[in-house]
Amino acid sequence: MKEKPRFKFIDYLRGGALLVMIEVHVINSMLISSIKSEPWFSTLIFINGLVAPAFLFISGFAFYISSDRKLDELRNYGKAFWRKIGRIVVIFLAGYSLHFPFRSVFISGYNLFSINWVPVVKVDILQCIAVGLLVMFVFRLLIKDKKLYDLLLLISGVLIILVSPLVWNTDFTNYLSLFFAAYFNTMQGSLFPLFPWLGFMFLGATACNYYLMAREKNEEKKYIYIISVVGVFFVLFGNISRFDLVYAIVGDIVPNPLFFILRLGYILILLVLCWYYADIRKPGKSFVLDVSRESLLVYWLHLVLIYGVFWNGRSLTTIVNNRFGIIECGVMTIAIAVLMIFIAKLWGAFKMRTKIFSK
Repeated sequence: MKEKPRFKFIDYLRGGALLVMIEVHVINSMLISSIKSEPWFSTLIFINGLVAPAFLFISGFAFYISSDRKLDELRNYGKAFWRKIGRIVVIFLAGYSLHFPFRSVFISGYNLFSINWVPVVKVDILQCIAVGLLVMFVFRLLIKDKKLYDLLLLISGVLIILVSPLVWNTDFTNYLSLFFAAYFNTMQGSLFPLFPWLGFMFLGATACNYYLMAREKNEEKKYIYIISVVGVFFVLFGNISRFDLVYAIVGDIVPNPLFFILRLGYILILLVLCWYYADIRKPGKSFVLDVSRESLLVYWLHLVLIYGVFWNGRSLTTIVNNRFGIIECGVMTIAIAVLMIFIAKLWGAFKMRTKIFSK
């Protein structure tokens, strides 16, 4: 089945975010420390910090599009149901595999009880996405009233934003095991706990709901205009508020509502730009689309390549040891990005020719 052209802008945003994510990880792990103290570097950090929320937002957006497909089969636990569950399980396993001490267990032969499991259970963006998909999937199965389902997504997203500062100040190991406590905040080393990051997924799904309604009324351009205005307003409000009493009240803690509003504003603007680009370009081939279609593979594989211990017990990050300048980091980013694009194209072609075996 050919992909619907009107949804190409989603793939452009997701594929673009993935390619920029390679630069983020290269810069974070390889750039010389002295450059990171330069005044302009904080701006780069903020721009790079938009990649993860954009990826989460578009994951919620894309899920909503697919949530109505074969809904009866999903609710009757047919093949579509098990494919959805299998996809979510694969995302979970991919997330934990990035932290699992394979070398210690299978090569060094360490006793499982002697391994420090704290780094293993920390929650990364893949686990966050998997939980978000699971929650929205369960909501869709149980709630037959579409309006109620849409309202629940919106309320859930807003509530996550509002309660996140409180959640971040609570040590959940007092109430839950380490495995589950790691999902709530960063106290256990998690990079992307459910609070506030899941809010981007739920509001991404909500944004998709309004987009589809506008599409049905032939008001797609009106919708794009509205979210562009909302995006600009959020950006202006988020920046101006950093200098007034509102910011003085919430402070600089990461999950405060201003943190969320500012980044959501930029994401909406990026979504608008991708929509216009897709509208101008029309359906066509693009390496960005290839990367988007194989997003899980590209995300997982580029992290394994950068952080995986393959080179005589060392990874690329330990070999470089923060000694690269801007030019070297740029070359490394381009090299890894080109490799990921090639693998995405190769894997996509392989799946088309051998669908059963590739699954």
